Amino acid sequence: MDTELKNSVLKTGTTVLGIVCKDGVVMASDRQSTAGNMVMNKNSEKTKKLNDYLLISGTGMVSDIQRTEKIVAAELKLKELRAKSRPSVKDAANLLSSILYSGIRQPSMIPTQMGSLVAGFNEDGTVELYSIEPAGSVIKVEDYDANFGSGMPYVLGLLERQYKKNLSIEDGVKLAVEAIKSSTQRDLGSGFGIDVFTITKGGIKKVVSQEIQPNYKED
Repeated sequence: MDTELKNSVLKTGTTVLGIVCKDGVVMASDRQSTAGNMVMNKNSEKTKKLNDYLLISGTGMVSDIQRTEKIVAAELKLKELRAKSRPSVKDAANLLSSILYSGIRQPSMIPTQMGSLVAGFNEDGTVELYSIEPAGSVIKVEDYDANFGSGMPYVLGLLERQYKKNLSIEDGVKLAVEAIKSSTQRDLGSGFGIDVFTITKGGIKKVVSQEIQPNYKED
């Protein structure tokens, strides 16, 4: 592949984050998709439901993210049918980890490039958040994480100062919105909107859906 094209394909921008609260998890993301220095999509859904009890957020190449999400959802359903029991959040994270690890170890012109956050509620009511980095390692998140999106430095700096253990879901949502706003102001790869979800033992809810619009003022 031509070097210039390859570099353009590899440069994608995103802000995704997950925050662990005392009564659940908050997940948030921006809406901008880029290829190199070009904005390709202003309404990209980066946090999605895998099923009724799981959410996933992805960073990296859009094609890898879309394909992997479909595979994970299908494999989890097959696992549930075979075992006659619902896979746990940890099971989903480990499945995704295995897929990503295989994707970078198999010979390929362009290996799988995707980092992700997975959160959900188990059958016993517990809520968990996992971060799976592009090479496949799995980390159970006890406080917050932004994986490897381009907005990560701006998000982590804010969360480091403002996150408090046993945060309420309501305060977690407010913090997530402020974190995404911080990244969209400074990160060239993030922008155009904010989506925020809550995951509790009661289910998954989308609680924020905002569009960021430019305002032009006369000097």
